[in-house]
Amino acid sequence: MDDRCSTAVEVTLSFLVGAAAGFVLGVLFAPASGSDTRKKIGDSAVKTGEKATESYDKIAKEAEKGIQMVKEKTTEGVTTIKDFVDKKKDEIAKKIPALAKEEEAK
Repeated sequence: MDDRCSTAVEVTLSFLVGAAAGFVLGVLFAPASGSDTRKKIGDSAVKTGEKATESYDKIAKEAEKGIQMVKEKTTEGVTTIKDFVDKKKDEIAKKIPALAKEEEAK
């Protein structure tokens, strides 16, 4: 994972943890019975977990796209280099007989 994806994960997780903490504190200080408070905290934890999963899935999909693009570009680069090397080999192979004849003439 590159730095952009890592930073996005950190920001997303920080946001979700902050939102969950704010909700829990709000519920704890709101007048309600203990069972109501526990239910609200439990519901909030489930929602936060779902949001974290959704965020992770989005980031994972974007990272996979990036990895695929890097693979494709790398393959293109390797192919271009191989073609260049083959072309230079052919050029040298064509020049060798001429160079050999020049050496014999000397």
